[in-house]
Amino acid sequence: MPIRNALLALAACLCLSTAAFADTLALNPDHPQRYVVVKGDTLWDISSKFLRDPWRWPEIWHINPEIHNPHLIYPGDVITLVFRDGKPVLQMTRGRPTIKLSPTARTSRLESAITTIPANAVAQFLKRPRILTEDEIKNAGYVSYAEDDHLISGEGTKIYVADLQQDDTKDYSIYRIGNVYRNPDDEDDILGYEAIHVSDAQLILKGEPATMRIVQSYRETLLGDKVMASDEKPIDNSFTPHAPGNLTNGRIISILDGMSRAGQYQTVVLNLGKMDGLELGHVLAVRKKGKDITDEQSDKLFKPDIQLPDERSGLLMVVNVFDRVSYALVMSAVKDIRIGDPVTKP
Repeated sequence: MPIRNALLALAACLCLSTAAFADTLALNPDHPQRYVVVKGDTLWDISSKFLRDPWRWPEIWHINPEIHNPHLIYPGDVITLVFRDGKPVLQMTRGRPTIKLSPTARTSRLESAITTIPANAVAQFLKRPRILTEDEIKNAGYVSYAEDDHLISGEGTKIYVADLQQDDTKDYSIYRIGNVYRNPDDEDDILGYEAIHVSDAQLILKGEPATMRIVQSYRETLLGDKVMASDEKPIDNSFTPHAPGNLTNGRIISILDGMSRAGQYQTVVLNLGKMDGLELGHVLAVRKKGKDITDEQSDKLFKPDIQLPDERSGLLMVVNVFDRVSYALVMSAVKDIRIGDPVTKP
């Protein structure tokens, strides 16, 4: 199950080394000795209470042998910091007991296990793709006409789709092409196209054009909108955070919903994807480029130009990845995060 991997991770994180292991794994200076999990907590939240770098929770975690399923953490469970051989570790003890459901013999907890990050922050990425290639757009069908000559269609409306690759066994989704994502170093190099999911449709009669009916609408469907089979596999939502290996530095090329700045749990678009070695759960640091300070002569004394050092302005976690572009969630931000900011290994 998705949370299983994530929790093994959480588990791993909370017992980090104060001084450091090989690469300076350290506890939060204000960490508690004991924490009781409450409803609404996430693995990232809990980790941040104990760790200086909360994304590193998969690295250390002590599994209590008496807990049959240590991969799930529930409200009421107790996380305790202890030291073994001079190194801090985190261990968990079960809190609230399970309840027996009559007349069967099975048991069930009252609460659901906590998630890695807020579920609503990534819900939009778990069902449909958001970035298409030029070939995918060319090969997609398009809405050519709607019943009663409507220009705008909604749920229940019959539509006619040209150039559709037709299959009775498939469901279909309708997209509107949004932003064009370009390589910031070469405007002629298109990395992908934003696909805005507007509705879902069902094929009711094959032909050219194909006859379809809109069965679920998220926003209005317009003539020209693209129609594709919605046979994508759901994304694994465990999001176990980890650092990328060898990774070329990238940049934020857009912020979803037309925002100019991003804060916690907002989504940014990166000019990095699978071809760059990026994968789900990769954690990246956002850097704010240091200013170029030009000091003019003062009191006839020459002061040289100064390049201020880059500073970390936040952390991102990759939540959806495509060939050349990916979406990342802002997990923390200490400064404004903007389009053009560089991203690096944390």
